[in-house]
Amino acid sequence: MPALLQAATDFQTIARQAGQLIMPEAILTLFACAALILDVMLPRNRKRVVAWVCLAGIGASLVSLGILYFNISSREAARTGFFDMIIIDNYAVVFKLMFLIGAALSILLSIKYLDTEGEQRGEYYALILFSVTGMMFMASGVDLLTLFISLELMAISVYILVGFLKRDQRSNEAAMKYFLLGAFSSGVLLYGISLVYGLTGTTNLAKIAAALPTVASANYNLLGTPADMRYLVLLSMILMAAGMFFKVAAVPFHMWAPDAYEGAPTSITAFMSVAVKAASFAMFGRLFLYGLPDLRGALEGDPANNIAGLPGWALLLGIVAAITMVWGNLAALIQNNTKRLLAYSSISHAGFTLLGLIAGNQTGYTAFIIYLFIYTLMNLGVFGCIIALRRRGIAGDRMEDFNGLVRKAPWLTVMMTIFLLSLGGIPPTAGFVGKLYLFMGLIETGNPWLVRLAILAVLMSAVSLYYYIRFIRAMYIEPESEPQPLSLSRPLQTALAVAVLLVMLIGVYPQPLIRLTQKAATSQGLKTYVYEEKPAATDSTDQPGAVPLPPTPPRR
Repeated sequence: MPALLQAATDFQTIARQAGQLIMPEAILTLFACAALILDVMLPRNRKRVVAWVCLAGIGASLVSLGILYFNISSREAARTGFFDMIIIDNYAVVFKLMFLIGAALSILLSIKYLDTEGEQRGEYYALILFSVTGMMFMASGVDLLTLFISLELMAISVYILVGFLKRDQRSNEAAMKYFLLGAFSSGVLLYGISLVYGLTGTTNLAKIAAALPTVASANYNLLGTPADMRYLVLLSMILMAAGMFFKVAAVPFHMWAPDAYEGAPTSITAFMSVAVKAASFAMFGRLFLYGLPDLRGALEGDPANNIAGLPGWALLLGIVAAITMVWGNLAALIQNNTKRLLAYSSISHAGFTLLGLIAGNQTGYTAFIIYLFIYTLMNLGVFGCIIALRRRGIAGDRMEDFNGLVRKAPWLTVMMTIFLLSLGGIPPTAGFVGKLYLFMGLIETGNPWLVRLAILAVLMSAVSLYYYIRFIRAMYIEPESEPQPLSLSRPLQTALAVAVLLVMLIGVYPQPLIRLTQKAATSQGLKTYVYEEKPAATDSTDQPGAVPLPPTPPRR
């Protein structure tokens, strides 16, 4: 009898928390199921109604998210639920807002594209909503099981969307490559998660963060016997990092991105490049900033027993970020297919985004979030312009398709120019604000190697301008290669107008977005770091690539 009473109490608690904490996700799930039902009921020539129903669902979810945000703001405290498996804090709310905006713009971009391809189907929009549901749980999950299941919900939906054009061989090939490599990376990530669980005995990130300093000490005592578990801790960290590097398309786990971006429907390429990347970075932040904060610096050894120290994840991320920025930009220089070019551009931007995590201070965390928010807007705008070039017989994904665009569509040319300049970080666009905060986060640390990393990032931003200017040169200088006129649908025009207005508004008046992201960057559980000067004899910056960290950084 007591067991039944406890079960009834637990059910009531879960039901109450579901209504209070996950209503935005519940609304999206409900509308996704409704989209599947409508797809069966509606005739073929009215399938686009499903798109508007899904947009209404995103709008309702945004309203629910706003209510949730004001609720936690009034309490000035995060809320946990479902036996501490999810948390609703400013970090989660800002990322969820990002996903919903990205999904809404992606659906608006998709309507014309699917009409042109003759593939207007309701399950397409339902899969977008299901994937966004997974993304939202990735942003608020604070348990390894929650994070992994949410990741797979997002990934499986996107695998299907990449291969949505069943009659297109490139789409089928891209989906198969993405699925196989994605399944492999999920296995690597899951192996790292299993090691962390075995070492700490818990899947809760807060409990893992509390247990790891003890487990990762050189003098850890296991059942009365000294045991050096640091190598297992290091292995688990590397495996989880490798799994997440694949999801964000960081070098050397980027090989899937160019083929998947080129073969996928262009509207899904746009969605993948922003929403999927942002969700993966949200989970990256949860894992490393909330679950593994004390592994950021070097794992201390024991000089008395001749036990050497081991590197932490800041050094690993710094090396990967540098290689990713360099390789992504250099590979983009030689591309002629615009979707492949933007795939390598997206790879380089993943390297830039990692800089915010590496900085480890409040400015860095703010830059990490604000850069992803801005990247969502400007990259969706670029792909929207590519979709506008798609018409019968013309794919619109070659550089030559932009030749002489200013003569056919001057307003589209101006918007494309703004998006490209923003991607390059040119003021007064939003991209400049994002990169400025990234560089400031690294420079504020005062760490010589992180300052050099910021200098490398500035140089790579200059390199990226070359291939972005290739678009501008084709649009303004080259003669027209295709006289066929353009016809932009109302939904496409709306999506582009919203994106360009936000890019310019944030570039000129970024304070509201900065304030919002700063709240997310100071969420409960985030740990910031203070870089301290050390005596010259023991200064770890004497070693190339070293990232000196205080042994016991303060928790905020």
